[in-house]
Amino acid sequence: MIFDVVTIFPDFFRSILEYGLLKRARVSGQVEIRLHDLRDFTDDRHRSVDDRPFGGGPGMVFKPEPIFRAVEALKAESGGAQVPVVLLSPQGRLLTQAVAQEFAKAPRLTLLCGRYEGVDERVAEYLATEEISIGDYVLSGGELAAAVLMETVVRLVPGVLGNEASAAEDSFSLPESPLENGAQGLLDCPHYTRPADFCGHKVPEVLLSGNHQQVRRWRRRRALEKTWRNRPELLARVSLSDEEQALLEDIKRAACEPALHGEKAFAPAASGRTVKSS
Repeated sequence: MIFDVVTIFPDFFRSILEYGLLKRARVSGQVEIRLHDLRDFTDDRHRSVDDRPFGGGPGMVFKPEPIFRAVEALKAESGGAQVPVVLLSPQGRLLTQAVAQEFAKAPRLTLLCGRYEGVDERVAEYLATEEISIGDYVLSGGELAAAVLMETVVRLVPGVLGNEASAAEDSFSLPESPLENGAQGLLDCPHYTRPADFCGHKVPEVLLSGNHQQVRRWRRRRALEKTWRNRPELLARVSLSDEEQALLEDIKRAACEPALHGEKAFAPAASGRTVKSS
């Protein structure tokens, strides 16, 4: 898979590409990341990439000409093949695991990193195939967002991870087909490793039991519980089995039961006021 990153700060990516998964994928030859300096596609002696916005207002806006030239040069280099052109933008579609799975199927991606007040709207309308945002907040530029997108997508490229099941069991992962197991769009279950007893905090006994069926059920229950407590909206998009639905109902029921830990529980009175139970 090839990533073409168009940016005014190509050196920003130097250290990022020398560590972890991105480095391993590059060294193995499974992924190629090409950095393109947007200023190389300007035609004035100052190598200007931005100008003041029409209509007034604060900040500077990226001009369309250099960006169009850069993408056209990349298209010519690829023999005119249709390549997704992604503009990193706060106004874009939210980057999710499902979106990353879409991008992982493409042999090549072009990423456009904006800066300053934004990018001339004609880039979004007539050049980019889509806009992508990594969250509901604003960054100073698209470089960090591009790095996040690449990391998210690269780990889904076949052969990059040592164990392909790792990506399938990630939080938010969705199954490629209804017949697949283990990837249901939930948050991941808790994980533990040695020592089994750390400062009195012990690993759940079921994980030490060697009973794989019980371990599987425990992990599913904890994944359901964590999703229900932390990101309940995710449950609306997944299809739960009868066993999982029963587990979820049990989790909800247990959460509603008063916990008695040496103190008197509080329960709502018939009048709607809160009183101590005897």
